Amino acid sequence: MLLATVLGTGIAFLDMTVVNVALPTIGKELDATVAGLQWIVNGYTLTLASLILIGGSLGDRFGRRRVFLVGIVWFALASLFCGLAPSEGALVAARALQGIGGALLTPGSLAIIQASFRPGDRARAVGAWSGLSGIAAAIGPFVGGWLVGAGSWRLIFLINVPLAIAAVAVTIQYVPETRDPDSVGGIDVSGAVLTAVGLAGVSWALIESGERGATAGTLTAGAIGVSALAGFLAVEWRSRHPMMPLEIWRSRQFAAANLVTFVVYAAITINFFLLSVDLQQVLGYSPMHAGLATVPVTALMLALSARAGMLAQRIGPRLPMTVGPLIVAVGLALLSRVQAGTTYLGTVLPGVIVFGLGLTLTVAPLTATVLAAASERYAGIASGVNNAVSRGAGLLAIAVIPGIAGLTGDAYRDPATFASGFRTAMLMSAMLAAAGGALAWLFIRNEVAGRAHACPAAQLDRRHYCAADGAPLATARDAQRARTGN
Repeated sequence: MLLATVLGTGIAFLDMTVVNVALPTIGKELDATVAGLQWIVNGYTLTLASLILIGGSLGDRFGRRRVFLVGIVWFALASLFCGLAPSEGALVAARALQGIGGALLTPGSLAIIQASFRPGDRARAVGAWSGLSGIAAAIGPFVGGWLVGAGSWRLIFLINVPLAIAAVAVTIQYVPETRDPDSVGGIDVSGAVLTAVGLAGVSWALIESGERGATAGTLTAGAIGVSALAGFLAVEWRSRHPMMPLEIWRSRQFAAANLVTFVVYAAITINFFLLSVDLQQVLGYSPMHAGLATVPVTALMLALSARAGMLAQRIGPRLPMTVGPLIVAVGLALLSRVQAGTTYLGTVLPGVIVFGLGLTLTVAPLTATVLAAASERYAGIASGVNNAVSRGAGLLAIAVIPGIAGLTGDAYRDPATFASGFRTAMLMSAMLAAAGGALAWLFIRNEVAGRAHACPAAQLDRRHYCAADGAPLATARDAQRARTGN
């Protein structure tokens, strides 16, 4: 089951970072500006963040295994279109189609684990999933560099097809079907449309304002986006069958964990977006060498992610979720020193190692905390919300930070200009990561159902998941189901 879920989400996570190392090559071949490169990344993130909530709801209602399989197949076909795209516009459109597939398969993977593993095994399973899926994201620059160097940037998309075939085969063979028996009613189409319009409007306004300033068009798009997002909240409040039930936010632990997710993932995403480009354009690395430069992140996540999940299970999530982002901030500050003439061993490697340690300590406890803070019937929705928050954070960070840092137009083709903007962007990201650590210290709690709790395995039940000592949204119906086993 872990192999199936990691393969499925792995291709989605891999695709989010494998593209980054190929951006300079794609930009040159398709004659794209910085804004074009932003949309090649954000076209995928936009539809993923917009629809991932409804992806979780669809899984809860129609079967998590079924929706997971549909997502994998959709993602593979969209990847094929990306690999054959003849122009920048066609590639952005195909990336948006990829995001739809990612929105179907990503929440389903965690929901399958949450619904299928015994309570005592969930923390370790989530830790293993986080580490192995994180490795897929972290190994992306290496894989992308190798494929670009060996043949063409188009191979970074075409490689998803055989991986998807393997994921489908393992899922059919080993993954049981699970669903929420209480999930009824229609699909929240209006909520999905409003989310997509809102994020698209805000993202377009932010990216274009970085290129052209605050024009009438950008202000109008931004106003439409903000209005649509406000409308989304109103629809979810009134809907009989919302894709994001607002009651899930009554858990302070759930709200706090998602706030930390938003801030920290904004910082993480900018690093993955800009570092590979900086290594190639400023230090003169080949795509292959730029990918190899980040291998220590992969090694650290492989070795330590499961242990990080177990550590949070023993001591609670507050300390790991505080220290992890602070270490990420230090790593980003170290990476800001990567300028023309600096060496890998003296400058790049220390930053990469510290960043990888912080990322490893953060990801598994954060993911487990979000899932533990929601009742089991909301497993798919909770996973979808957290993924939407993290992708939305990355979407907005990529739209905002490059423009503020001076990375607009053809800046990525000028090493001196890009180096200056990269330094500013890394320092801004470091401040965001540090803010995430401070928020975790202030708002994340080590307690279950309102009491401080040492969280021994013997005290686990169907509603209290030891991985993160939150206050689950256990309703009376949940309690009855826990007592009767139904």
